[in-house]
Amino acid sequence: MKCPACHSDNTDTARFCSQCATPLTKDGAPIPTAAQSLASSLPIIPRDTIIAGKYRVADVIGQGGMGVVYKAEDIKLRRAVALKFLADDPARDRQSVERFQREARAASALNDPHICTIFDVDEHAGRPFIALEFLEGKTLRDQMLAERLGVEQIVDLAIQVAAGLEAAHGKGIVHRDIKPGNIFVTDSGQAKILDFGLAKLLPGPPSKPAESPAARMPTLTIEEPLTSKGSAMGTVAYMSPEQALGKDLDARTDLFSLGVVLYEMATRILPFRGDTTAAVFDGILNKAPALPIRLNPDLPAELEHIIEKALEKDRDVRYQSAREMGADLKRLKRERDSGRVASGPRVPSLAVLPFANLGGDKENEYFSDGLAEDILDALGQVSGLRVMARTSAFAFRGKEQDVREIGARLNVENILEGSVRRAGNRIRVTAQLVKASDGYHLWSQRFDREMTDVFAIQDEISQAIVEKLRGRLAADRPLVKRQTANVEAYNLNLKARYQLFRLTPDGLAKSKDYYEQAVALDPTYALAWYGLAGFYNLLGMSGLFPPKAVNAQADHAIREALQHDDQLAEAHALMGALRAAEFDWPAAEREFRRAQELDPNSEDVLIWYDQYYMGPQRRLDEAVAAFLKAVELDPLSASMQAKLGYNYCLKRDWDRALKQCRAALELDPQCWAHILLGSCSYHIGKYDEAIRAMETQAQIMGRSSFALGNLGWIYGRTGRTGDALKLLGELQERARTQYTPSWSLGAVYDGLGDLDKAFDWFEKAVDEREPLIFHVGVHPNYDRLRTHPRYKGLLAKMNLEP
Repeated sequence: MKCPACHSDNTDTARFCSQCATPLTKDGAPIPTAAQSLASSLPIIPRDTIIAGKYRVADVIGQGGMGVVYKAEDIKLRRAVALKFLADDPARDRQSVERFQREARAASALNDPHICTIFDVDEHAGRPFIALEFLEGKTLRDQMLAERLGVEQIVDLAIQVAAGLEAAHGKGIVHRDIKPGNIFVTDSGQAKILDFGLAKLLPGPPSKPAESPAARMPTLTIEEPLTSKGSAMGTVAYMSPEQALGKDLDARTDLFSLGVVLYEMATRILPFRGDTTAAVFDGILNKAPALPIRLNPDLPAELEHIIEKALEKDRDVRYQSAREMGADLKRLKRERDSGRVASGPRVPSLAVLPFANLGGDKENEYFSDGLAEDILDALGQVSGLRVMARTSAFAFRGKEQDVREIGARLNVENILEGSVRRAGNRIRVTAQLVKASDGYHLWSQRFDREMTDVFAIQDEISQAIVEKLRGRLAADRPLVKRQTANVEAYNLNLKARYQLFRLTPDGLAKSKDYYEQAVALDPTYALAWYGLAGFYNLLGMSGLFPPKAVNAQADHAIREALQHDDQLAEAHALMGALRAAEFDWPAAEREFRRAQELDPNSEDVLIWYDQYYMGPQRRLDEAVAAFLKAVELDPLSASMQAKLGYNYCLKRDWDRALKQCRAALELDPQCWAHILLGSCSYHIGKYDEAIRAMETQAQIMGRSSFALGNLGWIYGRTGRTGDALKLLGELQERARTQYTPSWSLGAVYDGLGDLDKAFDWFEKAVDEREPLIFHVGVHPNYDRLRTHPRYKGLLAKMNLEP
């Protein structure tokens, strides 16, 4: 059904509009409140009626929950005014009258160009009314429905609303119902805040005009509460978390609501939506909205940061004043006016979804996935085309979601989807390129070929996509690089990659076997050699085998890969990681730089570069910038979100680190971000939260040595010595029968404060080339090691400067 207020589509069972939160009936009409029903049934005051001997009625200009609004003429001053009447209900309760009077008192106490001015308060035929300035224009709600606002307009209006709130808050008045319907935009572009009917006066005497019109109203002092403690007042979709919970409010609740309005102006949707009030509340309290820039690529990053800060759920890390928020908005306006901040030209963007396996044999899923991945990789090499990374694109596997929703979540304009059917040595591939905004098919084609033509199919699809999106393509070279002429070797490599991504013991064993079979069939197959090297590296990074031992096998495989294809970016990056593991930092940097030159958008390159070089070398700003870009290309990857948070943690930027932790855990509650959440919580003094996070990670990871090392560290640091010693004994017992990373034992000793034993184990970790120890010079968890006499020697073993 369509919402009559904003015309958005909703499900037939929706109780509230998912865009503007208007209550709906089954036929799509808004559910009237009692006051609205009453207002609509009131007799309209006839034109030319004289009100209170001062105002001549001209016309009805609005009806709402509080009553009816008329345009009128001030007879004495010859000016247009608006008369707002309370609904004339003989049984109306005292609270409605009090809120009406509260609006008059609150607004009359304010004199600001961005707040609608109150002229008078009086009564006509037993009905209270307020006379206020008559405004020509439309509400922000109506303006957003009529047009898409540009960035300059959004920033300018937000500056004005922030200025109005600053004036109100300066008088001790909190509005409590900031929303587009309560912001009026005049024909000259001036924003004015309306409707202080839910306003609340903060403790302390307000600075009121001595002779305000509202001073003549003796029935209520504004300091008297109109709601019981614990009740939520305001419009659901625009409430702050503390407002939704019925907590005591201060000025920061209005700043959250303004953040919601800003988000809606920028994206044309609300950040927190749902079919029920409970669903909206759940979003406000527990969920992070999609980043605005994903929904509006023209949005400058600075404005996105302002919106994100305004929407912080914890009001202590939100904007603390309207002045502060206004200053950031004014700074952005100044920089845009000077040309220093501008949106660049729109770059064509694409997501390649996993191809559907139509053969009925789930064992062939590796092939349909691999086909889509290879096309994704080929298109990722095209300059001027932004291609969403695998993790985010493949997150929609098996989900019946509209391409418009997928496009909005991934911030891409186009979607490539397809299907694969295999029968013996024949394959049928169907592919279609869809415009995400409306589902329109830009291109589609079916390929019936022999398996030996699989590379040609990939290249034809890739070429067609580029031609459609860019209009031109140098056709003298194929986009898909044929790595092997042996179709069976290609099949085995796809199987190995598929099993490796499963990250299970069985999957790892099968992955190794498939890679070895592939290189046996074609010893020149560089991708298979690279995959085998990556397999060995993963064994060492995950703590399953001693890194020094498996690194030797990875080194052999990666040299084979580069011998047969020196243009393979990921192979150079893995070689860089292996050189870093031997503490040859100059050689490592050369390999990483070469990898970046060959493929600046590769996530594998970035992960190795970060873990093995940027972290140990303290190049944290570079790492943050790289992962910001990675998150843009792979927004649904919990791992990328967590790695960005990890680098914020290394920079001691706790707010941003925690934000990324929560973003990662919302995407995947089972990911490793609990470890990061625990570390950050500890460093800001939230010890109980830190312990819970580390315990959760240990449970998720099946009490792996890595998880137990972190848990023992937090137990020791927070005074739970007995628990830390128990974990230490568990790790020592485990080390008698299987490989147990020395770093884990050292971490527990560090937590317990036994630094000499911690250094003993950390030095063994260096000898064993355990990757976690490479960050000892930068990670905040190691801070108290840095004054120990053995600290410089530990770094020297890794050729690192203190």
